[in-house]
Amino acid sequence: MDIQSPVDAVIIPPSRDLGDGFTVRRALPSPNRRMVGPFIFFDQMGPAAFTGEQALDVRPHPHIGLSTLTYLLEGEIMHRDSLGSLQAIRPGEVNWMTAGSGIVHSERTPQEQRGQGGRLFGLQTWLALPLQHEETAPAFLHYKAEQIPVATDKGVKLTLVAGTADGMRSPVQTFSDLVYADLELAAGGRYAFAAEHIERAVYVVSGSLRVEGQVGSFGPSQLVVLKPDAPVVLTSEEPTRLMLVGGEPFPEKRFVYWNFVSSRADRIDQAKQDWREGRFAPVPEESEFIPLPADIPGAKLA
Repeated sequence: MDIQSPVDAVIIPPSRDLGDGFTVRRALPSPNRRMVGPFIFFDQMGPAAFTGEQALDVRPHPHIGLSTLTYLLEGEIMHRDSLGSLQAIRPGEVNWMTAGSGIVHSERTPQEQRGQGGRLFGLQTWLALPLQHEETAPAFLHYKAEQIPVATDKGVKLTLVAGTADGMRSPVQTFSDLVYADLELAAGGRYAFAAEHIERAVYVVSGSLRVEGQVGSFGPSQLVVLKPDAPVVLTSEEPTRLMLVGGEPFPEKRFVYWNFVSSRADRIDQAKQDWREGRFAPVPEESEFIPLPADIPGAKLA
């Protein structure tokens, strides 16, 4: 990257087919950027068009040491977890699940929608928990679309999904300083992404992004990582949708294995053994589960 450019790195996530034409693109972690602030995983789900009997069926699986944030652009998912939560999520709403010491959940197409087809498109992020909250009690919170702050101005619409930005604060109960926002730019729209958070990135959902001071443009499914403290102005010549990501980096590294995140490798080993031996609380009314994978390497530093 040019030394004068506000862009530090560009990540083009690989696409993984989960079956029935449903793909996931994982922008974080990547070989050249493991985290942005507390964001340790960043997945784009779809877009997918289900036909006939096709449906999303992510069987019960465990998490520790993180919070998951699910945000849909199209479609609907039914969340069910080991706390007894049963909650549909629809576009504009926020599912915030804190794993802490351990939780199990499933994500499926709602029963009443099966056999009807439909579309699904969304984003799921994992946020590592600060050291003092890694073993907090698991919890689940759901926020309706009308609870989420929105600001509009001259071809710009900013929906503050979580954290703080531009003098606004989302009601989503996060554990660390961050920003996660849905930014829509009309053709010719212009937005100054303030350096309120040390680490920042922009994910292109659709359209074409330009960053003033950087040659060229960025297209869908690219994560543009910005330099700390750099003044950044985002523009577009066509309707464009972006996700703004950022926050304070943690002083400690994080280990990652499958769905487990921790500052301690031995804690991940314990979680692996607990899942193998059935010591996690089950999801009510579900008997299926995803076994511990045997084909992935040991815990890696994020």
